[in-house]
This record gives sequence, structure tokens and C-alpha cells, in this order.
Amino acid sequence: MQADSATVGVEEEFILTDPETGAPVPKNVEVARTAAELGIDLQLELTRCQVETSTGVHTDSAALAAELRDLRCRIAGCAEKNGVQLLAAAIPPTVPDQFPVTDTPRYQRIAAAYGMLAHEQGLCGCHVHVAVPDRETAVLVGNYLRPWLPLFLALTANSAIYRGVDTGYASWRSVLWRRWPSAGPPPYFGSLAEYQAMVEMMQSSGSILDKKMVYWDVRPSMAFPTVEVRVSDVPATIEETVLLATLVRATVMTARTSLARNIAPPSVGTEVLHAAYWKAARSGLNGDAVDPVRGRIVPVTDLLTELVDYVGPALDELGDRRLVTDSLATTLARGNGAMRQLNTFRVRREAVDVVAELAAATLEGC
Repeated sequence: MQADSATVGVEEEFILTDPETGAPVPKNVEVARTAAELGIDLQLELTRCQVETSTGVHTDSAALAAELRDLRCRIAGCAEKNGVQLLAAAIPPTVPDQFPVTDTPRYQRIAAAYGMLAHEQGLCGCHVHVAVPDRETAVLVGNYLRPWLPLFLALTANSAIYRGVDTGYASWRSVLWRRWPSAGPPPYFGSLAEYQAMVEMMQSSGSILDKKMVYWDVRPSMAFPTVEVRVSDVPATIEETVLLATLVRATVMTARTSLARNIAPPSVGTEVLHAAYWKAARSGLNGDAVDPVRGRIVPVTDLLTELVDYVGPALDELGDRRLVTDSLATTLARGNGAMRQLNTFRVRREAVDVVAELAAATLEGC
């Protein structure tokens, strides 16, 4: 398939923190207002401590990296003007008892309907959008992506420290996030009609208030002609975000090739997939992973190698195989966000030092 038709865009969510204590600060409205003065459309998230950036549409990974770098650098400046710090962390290492909910009608409805789920939200992910011809294709592509979702999570895990303690998980965000009734891996869908029927049932039952609350880790985008992959923690660094986006893009391209050739997606049992999710959240890039297709336990590095081989033709078409292999080597050698957090915390035992490490990673390359 043509790489130019599989364009990519990325959304990154960030926490706003106190530069001294690392505590979340409810200033997203103020930071967004400052960004608007610079012509940047910064999105407000559910809690007042969060903001979200969105890139444009890209065909080239280098251009995507440049925009991600520009956005992080400029939004960090907007945050600084308002006395806060931009942090690429999937959960803040030090948090209040609850987060104030952003004062918009929709977010207030969510807070009223879901109680402490909303007030304990404060979770930051990264969403990768890849263009597809239509919503039917987006739904069917999701079936091919399901086995790889835990690996994307392990790769980007960045939420090991929470409330000042080691959670024992590389991605505690993933564990917290899956409390929502529509979060986690999507079911297998044979058609867009099946998908729509499920969403309508969820809405009529009250488990979601509107279609934007379909929080599955793969879904047809509500706003764009894309399939949206939203499984990952917000990565600590720009390089890791580009790596994730490139792998997701290549996996979507590979899925579309399989669709065109009438190659069925692999059969993945629900419980096996849940086990793979738990293992990815628990271990991240350290140790073993569950292969959801074969039900075997393998080193996570072996599964990453299998993924690169699987999407290799797509990476070659994109001209990104070297980018992926080099970035993977760097991430494995240096550690992803979770590994950085744990390395710092185990030496210094203070959440504020973890915040400082993450703040540096957030703006690495700026």
C-alpha cells in the first residue's frame, strides 16, 4: 500500500506540576489561554491539572518529530509563564487526594455520573491516529492490532511512582484507567454494524454518556478519518513518542495489507489478552511478556523483535526501519519512562527527584 495514504498524527497529554514540590497544579485554563496567544490550540482535559497537544497530519517521521519537539518546548514555556511545569508522566508521582474537574458542561456531567473515577483521573496517555479509508476499515484494522496492544503499553510505560511510592507496576496508569467501563482492549468486531450496536448498547445502559466515552485502546476516531490507538502511557521523551507512532503506523499498514489479501486476524482469547495487558503493565520493558497469539511467555525484547519483523515491509516502505531499530536500541539501553522513574526513586527515595528526572526527559532535545 502507499505510505502517503497512511498519514499519522499524535496527541500527547501532560500534567501541570509545581516546579518545587512536583504536586499537580490546576492551571490548564491559564496555560491554554497563554498558548492561544501564540496561536496554539491546546486542549483541556478532564482535570484542571492536564493539557493535551495535537500535531498536524504527517507523512514523514522526521517532520512529526520536529512538530512534537516544537509543541513540547512551546507549551513548556506557556506553563512556565503561569508558574507551573510541564511533565510527560502518565500519572503524577505525587498527587492530591483528588483532582479538580475542569469546568465545562461535559466534564461536569462525567464527574456527576462517575464520581471518584473522574476526580482520581489525572492520567495522561498518548493517542496515535493513522488514516484509513473509512470507519469500517478502522473497526476491522482493530482486530489485527489487538495482539500488539500490550507490547505498545510495555514499550511506553511511564507511571511507576504514584503518591510517592513504588507501585510495583511499570504502568500504574493502565491499571487505574481500566476501571472505566469502556476502557481496555476492544472486543473483536466483524463489522462496523457490530461496533455501532455495541456502542449504542453501552450508551443506552448508561455505562457511557456519549460516543466520545468509547475509551477502547483502538477505536475509529470520532473527529478524524483515522483509526486511533490509545493504549500507551504518554512517553517520557519525544524520541519514544515518535518510535511508538511509527510502529503503530506500520502495524496499521500491515493490517490493511492483510485485509486486502483476505488474511484473517489472529485469534486472541479475551483472558489471554487481559493477562498480556496485566503483564505489560506490571513489567514494562523489564523481563518477560505474554504473547497473546501463542499464549507463551517470552522475553519482551524477543516480542519487540517479532513486531519489527512483522511490520518490516511497511517500515521499509516508510523508510523508517533504521529509525525504529536505532530508537528501540536507545530505549532498551537507557530505559523508558518507568525505568527512569524507578532508577531515580531507588537511589533517592523522593518523588520530587522523580519529577525532576521526568521534567528533564520531557524537554530532551529542546
